[in-house]
Amino acid sequence: MGFVELTVLNNRPSERRALGIDLGTTNTLAAVWHEGRPIVLRPEGKSGVMPSAVNIREDGDPLVGRIARDQAVVDPTNTVFSVKRFMGRGLADVEADAQYSPYALSETERGVVQVEIHGKKYTPQELSGLILQKVHQMACSVLGTDIHEVVITVPAYFDDAQRQATRDAARFAGLDVLRIINEPTAASLAYGLDQKSDGRIAVYDFGGGTFDVSLLSIEEGVFQVLATAGDTHLGGDDIDRALIELMRMKLSDELSHEDMAEPGFLQAARLAAEKAKIALSSDPEHEIRLVIPASGAHWHHTITRADYDALIDPLIERTLQACRQALSDAGLEPDDVDEVVLVGGSTRIPLVRSRVEEFFGRKPHTELNPDEVVALGAAAQAHVLVGGTRELLLMDVTPLSLGLETMGGAVAKLVERNSTIPCSVTEGFTTYADNQTGIDFRILQGEREMADDNRTLARFKLSGIPPMPAGMASVGVRFHLDADGVLTVTAKEESTGAKSTIEVQPMNGLTDGEVEIMLEESITNAQSDFDRRRIVDLHAEIGSMIRAAEKNIESARSELDPESLEDLGSALAAARAAGQSDTLAKIQETRDKLEQATLPLATLLMDSVVRNAVAGKRLDEL
Repeated sequence: MGFVELTVLNNRPSERRALGIDLGTTNTLAAVWHEGRPIVLRPEGKSGVMPSAVNIREDGDPLVGRIARDQAVVDPTNTVFSVKRFMGRGLADVEADAQYSPYALSETERGVVQVEIHGKKYTPQELSGLILQKVHQMACSVLGTDIHEVVITVPAYFDDAQRQATRDAARFAGLDVLRIINEPTAASLAYGLDQKSDGRIAVYDFGGGTFDVSLLSIEEGVFQVLATAGDTHLGGDDIDRALIELMRMKLSDELSHEDMAEPGFLQAARLAAEKAKIALSSDPEHEIRLVIPASGAHWHHTITRADYDALIDPLIERTLQACRQALSDAGLEPDDVDEVVLVGGSTRIPLVRSRVEEFFGRKPHTELNPDEVVALGAAAQAHVLVGGTRELLLMDVTPLSLGLETMGGAVAKLVERNSTIPCSVTEGFTTYADNQTGIDFRILQGEREMADDNRTLARFKLSGIPPMPAGMASVGVRFHLDADGVLTVTAKEESTGAKSTIEVQPMNGLTDGEVEIMLEESITNAQSDFDRRRIVDLHAEIGSMIRAAEKNIESARSELDPESLEDLGSALAAARAAGQSDTLAKIQETRDKLEQATLPLATLLMDSVVRNAVAGKRLDEL
């Protein structure tokens, strides 16, 4: 298909459009359907890939994206990265991540992880909402119109709590989620559109924070997921941590445990590890250089590709174990797979590519950009959902089994893992005691046989059962999974019609009330937040204008009239002084005056460009 780079799109008000957004652990990007194909949205002259990083300043104003990532070393305790790994999780679930986090973590009463910055607590949903809001603003600026309908991708192995958390993040960003789809499935859409081929495909998705493998069949535009497996705590971050542990071991004689747990060290080591990981994908060796924040001392260590491969091989073996699980669930052998598609930045690692090729016995496809293919597939699905092409039909699966706790603490599985969604399953239950008038239900997700070994999604109660001997009541329980993988459970006693329904709100999730309060706070503070952001943008704009004027003023000085030179000099002096100002009206006025004062200079430069172009054309004609 040949995906193209997009800089500016014309607004088409009569056409309903929706964005595809890949909310990644490391990076986030948006795509849209345009002229028969999905394309990544890029501001002119820039990459469409935005780092999934948030820096909260002391005044509470957030910086998002590349500018936030650049604060990681100088402001480590207030810069959050890889927040996707905390989505829908409690503190106990993220112990391994917490020890590498330079920012403080705590937990809400409902067991939601919180990041503590400047005395305020932020949930992963709120922070992810800021990331989604930023990439949405960028996309809309490129399109020249406002689009609020989106398809967002998640790892295939995200459970119900993590999917609900993603929807909450979108609500914080003011987005209307048409569908949550699995990342490997989205990648297969992009691949299938490009290749126009039928067959069985393995999508190996190794990203920054998660790993998934999905097996799909494509036949005449129908994409059916046969099986999926993975690990939501296995990704490029873990490779970084293996390198960080290597640094810690090498530095153990020079630094104390406290020094190596210091936030500045953790951020510096993380960035050095990321740089080494990227370099070793192309170079035979790399010199890790690390500045110790506490002392300013410089440390360096050379690591070879062979040493690096040995270090990360156990992690790659874990991905291949998930591949074996998915093949077993689908009843397939590696030879039954026609094509293998690599997705995610971590698949650039040579050892990953060679091990995957060895496992499946065929060279994997790498022609599509692994950082962009998921967003492209999401845009294709978004196009279908807003009434575009009907040549695609997506049949996905649920990654984990769903069921209820029964007497003795066992699990009755109603929806088996890898069941096609949407789906509904109803099973009958009864009372276990004489004259029992209610039943408490504990909804579970996971593959273990005992309830306490699985993840508790929710609890609810069915009341109003008439008193009768044990085993006589007939209660039907219906599990319904919609196309987003969101679960609704209904219990009904047949003789009386007594009924109870719950749309499962995960134990490690936010209630609707909590979300509404947070949204109200964001609306209440919207104007002040906008003003603070406008001040930041104006300072950046003024800085660019100053640099451009200083660069060109000398070459044009002889052609500018004295009055224009004087005005420009005064405006530049005022603009430099405005760097200390935090008053929006004053900064806006300074920016406007500077723009006016630079017009004569800009006109001269444009005239010079035109003269040179015309002269060049005349020479060509000769």
